Amino acid sequence: MGRLFGTDGVRGRANADLTPELSLSVAVAAAHTLAEQDRSHPPLAVVGRDTRASGEMLEAAVVAGLTSAGANVVRVGVLPTPGVAFLVGEAKADFGVMLSASHNPMPDNGIKLFAAGGHKLPDDVELRIEAAVEANGSAGWQRPTGAGVGRVHDLLDGAEHYVQHLVGTIPHRLDGLKVVVDCANGAASEVAPVAYQEAGAEVIAIHAEPDGLNINDGCGSQHLDDLRAAVLEHGADVGIAHDGDADRCVAIAADGSEVDGDQIMAILALAMREAGTLTQDTLVATVMSNLGLRLAMSAAGIRLVETKVGDRYVLEELRASGLALGGEQSGHLVLPAYATTGDGVLTGLHLMSRMAATGRSLAELASVVTKLPQLLINVPVADRTVGAGAPAVLDAVARAEAELGETGRVLLRPSGTEPLVRVMVEAPTLELARDVAERIAAEVRAASPVPA
Repeated sequence: MGRLFGTDGVRGRANADLTPELSLSVAVAAAHTLAEQDRSHPPLAVVGRDTRASGEMLEAAVVAGLTSAGANVVRVGVLPTPGVAFLVGEAKADFGVMLSASHNPMPDNGIKLFAAGGHKLPDDVELRIEAAVEANGSAGWQRPTGAGVGRVHDLLDGAEHYVQHLVGTIPHRLDGLKVVVDCANGAASEVAPVAYQEAGAEVIAIHAEPDGLNINDGCGSQHLDDLRAAVLEHGADVGIAHDGDADRCVAIAADGSEVDGDQIMAILALAMREAGTLTQDTLVATVMSNLGLRLAMSAAGIRLVETKVGDRYVLEELRASGLALGGEQSGHLVLPAYATTGDGVLTGLHLMSRMAATGRSLAELASVVTKLPQLLINVPVADRTVGAGAPAVLDAVARAEAELGETGRVLLRPSGTEPLVRVMVEAPTLELARDVAERIAAEVRAASPVPA
């Protein structure tokens, strides 16, 4: 069996790679692995999903697997991933399951698992679950019968509890701000507009009518044209974009300029240091963050700690070092005082709270970061390991690094969830970044070509 877990759970094309049978097996293995510490009571699992049509099918398989393993299930329906994580903690559940492929297109889906307290699983626990799936499948487990079979309950007000929690975290209300929120026709479609409105903002929601098929379809955090147009049309102060499961937040300023996760991290880091809540005056970011963020934080006297790509690694560093803020350029931001994982709606609330508290525009706040031109090419490959590790590819990277010197950098990495190798180049000019990135990308394609 190949590696099941990527950087953010088990992910694949629903009903092809990620089948109901596999989902059931993963659920059974998770129940046995995550609840094995304490068998004095039936384990309790919280299960949620995003708006994908396949989520209904996979939810049924996961719930069947959990209950067949003797776990009781609280089903919360459509809710953002961080909302499910929050409810795992609130319910004192043994673990949680979220069915979502985040920003991926609709045909994909995924299984994200949370341990007790709503925390993401460390690598060693994921490996134990994978080993259990491989060893036992869906038929090799000893199954309870009679009263030992798990029960299922629906939680109807989970979203309300989650919104109350989110709104209660902001240091300054949003009264006077007009926001356009792009919900990506995903899990934020009900929660985000309500949360922003209850916090005091005037809210205009777009792409908030999910039909099971339109999640992330030309909208959300990876497709900002509609949000930009709506911000300009309505004269809004800010536009907020989420992805399919609402663990990301990127923004559009009133002038139409884009504000990414790096800039949002800088804004919140400065606000938290001013408030005395930025532990050790330290921010955690990944190696994908722009050099401009590093320079801005250095100038402000804030230390920047780097991790591998993936919010799970940001989370691990935050927890290990007791730090208060971290995130990714893509818009995953983590505020451990209020959430156990990246939370796009929480991020949007705190970003707008800073705008309201200072009276400054988002463009002005974001100007603290002067971004170095950065180009990212996602190269489709047949084999991610070969595409990223071939000698010709590594030679091309070495030549590029020598050419750029201290004026830029190259980052080459295989995607954790898709058959892609990501080539990222920063350079003094966009033209040079593009030239260097395309040279490396050509070597990657040659090393592992996709079959015609």
